[in-house]
Amino acid sequence: MRLLAAGNAKKVALVACMRKLLTIMNAMLRKNEEWNESYL
Repeated sequence: MRLLAAGNAKKVALVACMRKLLTIMNAMLRKNEEWNESYL
């Protein structure tokens, strides 16, 4: 929502969210952790 409010295109905001989730998931796999709601 912050990116959309700043005037970015919807696709840019979507890719930013996807990248954030991928980096979190990659770190979780490396550390062998389970999902935690506080990550978001």
